[in-house]
Amino acid sequence: MSAPTPGPPRDKSRIDDANASTACKEDARPGLWSWTKVDDTTAVGPRIGPVLQSVATTSSDSDDSIASPGRQHELEKGNAIQYRTCSWQKTAALLFSEYICLAIMSFPWSYSVSGLVPGLILTVVVCLVVLYTSLVLWEFCLRHPEVRDVCDIGQMLFWNKNWAWWATAIMFLLNNTFIQGLHVVVGAEYLNTMTGTDPGVACRTVSFGIIVALVCWLCSLPRTFNTLSKLGVFSAFFTFISVILAAAFSGAQKHPAGYDPRPSFTSDSGVASVGGSPIVTAFPVKSASYIACFNAFLNISYTFIGQITLPSFIAEMREPKDFPKALWACAIAEVVLFSVVGAVIYVYTGNQYMTAPAFGSLQETYKKAAFSFMIPTIIFLGVLYASVSTRFIFFRIFKNSQHRTEHTITGWSTWAAILLTTWICAFVIAEVIPFFSSLLSLMSSLFDSFFGFIFWGVAYFRMRKADARAGITRKRGIGTILLEGTNILIILVGFLFLTFGSYASVLGILEAYDTGSVRSVFSCASNGL
Repeated sequence: MSAPTPGPPRDKSRIDDANASTACKEDARPGLWSWTKVDDTTAVGPRIGPVLQSVATTSSDSDDSIASPGRQHELEKGNAIQYRTCSWQKTAALLFSEYICLAIMSFPWSYSVSGLVPGLILTVVVCLVVLYTSLVLWEFCLRHPEVRDVCDIGQMLFWNKNWAWWATAIMFLLNNTFIQGLHVVVGAEYLNTMTGTDPGVACRTVSFGIIVALVCWLCSLPRTFNTLSKLGVFSAFFTFISVILAAAFSGAQKHPAGYDPRPSFTSDSGVASVGGSPIVTAFPVKSASYIACFNAFLNISYTFIGQITLPSFIAEMREPKDFPKALWACAIAEVVLFSVVGAVIYVYTGNQYMTAPAFGSLQETYKKAAFSFMIPTIIFLGVLYASVSTRFIFFRIFKNSQHRTEHTITGWSTWAAILLTTWICAFVIAEVIPFFSSLLSLMSSLFDSFFGFIFWGVAYFRMRKADARAGITRKRGIGTILLEGTNILIILVGFLFLTFGSYASVLGILEAYDTGSVRSVFSCASNGL
């Protein structure tokens, strides 16, 4: 999207699709619709609007002077704490740690519902859609280097309206806090699984939740993504080992957990069940409902959707133009790892013994061994979202203050206090809401519809409109028509998530109540696998 060109186009009113988002510095036009410079030789397309007052650091930044990476680096020169220091390799580590996570172990369950063939196809298609929308997001960030998070983008996309910023900020903070809460639950789940029925732990699930929240708070304290990226490498590496072990153990064990040799039987709770050898289906079974299949699709999609953090990552890159290198590396690793691990575990476990996460389908020893390698990602992924939320609040409290860029007691105390508040909220949410996993699906349907799809379809059309205002038009070829159609479809898929996804999630909550699987508030009972 941002390659240097040897000279200005011969016809400035028309450029082809390959060069639609690039131009050299000699072709730059003054004013709002000028090309945003990436470096001394390369520029990317025009802005869609003026610099937001909320991100301008001085009164002189109300014009386009702030809209260049060089200006952003200049503003940090001499600061004790510098944020724009991440290389693309360290950004890749952050992406790996965000996407290569416990959610991988829900893919076997999705394949058991959707069937192996549709499940694998959906995995590839969703990955490609998220890759494309992430590249659109990156182009938007290149045109507006001053934006620091998705809330700034939300306001710019919807014509600089204050309500757009507040709506995006509320969704942003709720989404991140609920993900933190999920990791408090999963951390307690792990500790319960490892300790079994040890009577020495009082009110075990609540106690373990407190321990996990405190550990995560301590690990959240580093102020820059450059520092967190080192933890991210550690997290992604151990997650990779965990899921590979789980896949290997599923094939090595004689039978999956819960195996019964009888073709059909009645369980101890009086429920008619299917036993025998694992049943693997290439396509959905006839008894699978549309709701179940759609939930499987949502489950695959939620694992890939993570664009909410990308603007924050790009904002701390030393060279934002290198972001696609990190993105492509992560996307290729994702689609290979998710597909292979999901398919292998599903084939050896089958429909009737499948659990989510799939660790529950392993025999006891195998389960504990594989699950133990998940500890770093259980902690780090919650840490990452806590850091993104805290950064959002902290930067606005100390917008033009030394506490933002220097090692001061006030700055560090405020940073630690905001982090602690987010983790207390996450712990309370995890313990108070008895149908937490279903509610998380509902929140994801409500928020990921915007952060994963709608925002970036709108961003595409806003940037094309800015191109037209700058006198840059694209040849009306098949490529342009396909791109426009793709982005319209992306927006429609976002509304599908918002409507039908929310509907399916609400039905899941009601079904949990009907089956009596809803746990009580601040339950002391074990939630181990």
